[in-house]
Amino acid sequence: MANIRGFIAICAIAAGVLHAPAQGQDVPDADPMIASGLKLTANERHFKLELSVDRAPQFTFHYVDQPPRLIVDLPRTVFTLPEKVVRGEGLVKSVRYGTMAEGQARMVMGLDRPVKLSRSEAIATAAGTQLILEGDFVPREEYEKLVANQDWSSAPARAEAASADPLTPSTPEPAAPFLVAIDAGHGGIDTGASSADGKTLEKDITLAFAKKLAERLNATPGIQAFLTRDSDRFLSLTERVEISRQRKANLFISLHADKLKQSDIRGATVYTISDRASDSLSASVAERENFSDELAGIEIVEEPSEVADILLDLTRRETQAFSVTLAQSVIQSFNGQVELINNPHRSAGFRVLRAPEIPSILLEMGFLSNRKDEELLKDEAWRDKIAGLLTDAIVKYRQPPASAGTGGAAANGG
Repeated sequence: MANIRGFIAICAIAAGVLHAPAQGQDVPDADPMIASGLKLTANERHFKLELSVDRAPQFTFHYVDQPPRLIVDLPRTVFTLPEKVVRGEGLVKSVRYGTMAEGQARMVMGLDRPVKLSRSEAIATAAGTQLILEGDFVPREEYEKLVANQDWSSAPARAEAASADPLTPSTPEPAAPFLVAIDAGHGGIDTGASSADGKTLEKDITLAFAKKLAERLNATPGIQAFLTRDSDRFLSLTERVEISRQRKANLFISLHADKLKQSDIRGATVYTISDRASDSLSASVAERENFSDELAGIEIVEEPSEVADILLDLTRRETQAFSVTLAQSVIQSFNGQVELINNPHRSAGFRVLRAPEIPSILLEMGFLSNRKDEELLKDEAWRDKIAGLLTDAIVKYRQPPASAGTGGAAANGG
């Protein structure tokens, strides 16, 4: 397995999916900037955005395509705006904002048509400062040139997942604890799904439960859990995977609480990775979850096909069986104790499950589109129960069959 991991890491570097930690990060200000108001006016040819802040900010912007977006990076900012996502009009579909990393915030303007900024400045007012962005529609060819020729050197540096050597094999020493990576889905600028009234956000539900599960696992002898994020911050899907790989996790569990058009569907679902979705519902869920990076303004760079094929093949041969075993263990633990969707083990091409050497599952704890599920997801006693059942499932997964000797999940789960 160690040789396989080393080969996978080399392939990943060739594909450009592993990154060295960013250098020259700014030290965050002692006090964050306060954003207290946002006004957007737009038509089919022109837009103007005015962000009210308490001081003149340092900011950068850049253009992203497929779909077209205008990204504005800001220093550490507390947004006291009433809406998490501002509905757009005219050229602008929507405006999202939130934390990206320590000391960094971001606004993402989803565009209906390509635009070019004609004005970007911060001006002093009696109440503080107005960050003003104005732009106009441009033809597709001009926008593509803007995307291709822009200078990224002034963009804020992003902190990468961890500082460990990515080529280090992920097999821990025999006496090391069994490491479980708990990934609270969404975060920061990416709010995830929301309840019908907009008050319950997926990113809050997943983080609250992730902390509960980590507490329960860390109280279990021989098991150690860590969180990919422990606060309301954004992590790209690649960063989530790399945090787990560089920490040498034995398991990866990504937590979610999605929203469906059909409000009558409820219950937990356990997903594993596959190159073809098991059903149309799984395909639509994976499409939404994979869109997380794009909502936050992260440009998706696909791996070369020959490398992707190698990674997928190795995933199947070395870890897919263990992922399925883990999924089955979770479903058996939940059965009769927790509401499950029909056919609770499903599969699709989730980007966050692509760690080629770590058995990984994505757990949809329930659906925020269903009132009963929403109430359970917010209930502390229910979270305790689910955390206990998940812990039981992981303990069972670690125990190899009596006839398997050292070849069971405990020996190969990393």
